[in-house]
Amino acid sequence: MTFSRRKFFAVAGTTAVGTLMVSPLEGLLAKQTFGRRFGKGYGPLVPDPNGLLDLPAGFQYRTFSLTGELMNDGTKVPGGHDGMAAFPGPKNTVILVRNHELSPTSDTQVQGTNPYDPFCKGGTTNLVVGPNCQLIKHFTSLSGTFRNCAGGLTPWGSWISCEENTSTPTSFPLGDRNYVSKFHGYNFEVPASTTTSVKPEPLIAMGRFNHEAVAVDPKTGIVYETEDKGDSLFYRFIPKVRGKLKEGGTLQALKFKDIFQAQTFADFPKRKPMKVEWVTITEPNPPEDTVRVEGFAKGAAQFARGEGIWYGNGEFYFCCTSGGALGLGQVWRYIPAKETIELFVESTSAAELENPDNIVVSPYGDLILCEDGDDQQFLVGVTPKGELYQFARNALNTNEFAGACFSPDGKTLFVNIQTPGITFAIWGPWTSHN
Repeated sequence: MTFSRRKFFAVAGTTAVGTLMVSPLEGLLAKQTFGRRFGKGYGPLVPDPNGLLDLPAGFQYRTFSLTGELMNDGTKVPGGHDGMAAFPGPKNTVILVRNHELSPTSDTQVQGTNPYDPFCKGGTTNLVVGPNCQLIKHFTSLSGTFRNCAGGLTPWGSWISCEENTSTPTSFPLGDRNYVSKFHGYNFEVPASTTTSVKPEPLIAMGRFNHEAVAVDPKTGIVYETEDKGDSLFYRFIPKVRGKLKEGGTLQALKFKDIFQAQTFADFPKRKPMKVEWVTITEPNPPEDTVRVEGFAKGAAQFARGEGIWYGNGEFYFCCTSGGALGLGQVWRYIPAKETIELFVESTSAAELENPDNIVVSPYGDLILCEDGDDQQFLVGVTPKGELYQFARNALNTNEFAGACFSPDGKTLFVNIQTPGITFAIWGPWTSHN
């Protein structure tokens, strides 16, 4: 659907919007209109009278921090809302750290006082949200970076923001002027507690490649990293000092123990754990985009566009957006205690799941996947048994969901529609589907 600028800013004033009760016939019509199959989940989606977000009956949402709004530091909310995480704040508040996937040619930018690269427009913003899901303040926390797609939270209270680009001053020229002044393809750390724009420090030892997302094992401090390329690898970073990533460490890539140079794009059995081992990357900061080339030469496994990753209950789940026989997406489960990996979910039709991107492990045991497909976009739930269901639909446009994360108390799901850039708080009758 089309969505005018006037309607966009009219909806910006929306507070809580409850879903409507519908008859069984209306629920059936809604299913037919959406053209998608529903699993158990929370029931059919109810059309939103505001045309923003369709949710199951009983769930409500609030919007805030829309692109173009004035923030507390005097800058405007940039576009490209992407990866995000929630942290406990003072006085029962929630702090969100939110990525903005913006390139040097984007129409909006993250404006900070000390950008990493003044030619780049990506970065992060921090949001402080009250107990009633009302925005208290928002401001720039990282600037001057290139296409901050996703990232991940750490057990020590920070957000790792990932650059999904490996441009250099000589590889990204436009006309006779270079539009980047530094090397890119790094991770950057942003403390959730910061109250101003941080001084950017690239975490070079974590690798220079098309970063997508990270997740930290709270037991060991090891950071697991995904890479958004068609022939990507799955990495882990073992820091020299737990919780101090800038002190350096060792970068490794996952290898199937019994398959040299495994290609996991298709033809893998579901729910069959396979043993893994790790190969060490000797050039984590190469002048060209060759980290995955080195790892694959040493036998590492290739994945089809590794994207979102999240930790929960001793396990890591990560999405391969283009994985599977039909290229519609996969979810993999890695268990570090057993050193095994298995294909947890593979889409068999766009009707059930289309190109999952960001992911979060729900406090109630399910996974929530953010679709980034070609048509309608859904938040898709996955039960512990691997059953799929639709939890929300982007009723505004066909742009992707991103940044799904739960509040520390587990009562609120925060998520973004990337364009035009809206953050949602969603609450309601959460339950376990075990």
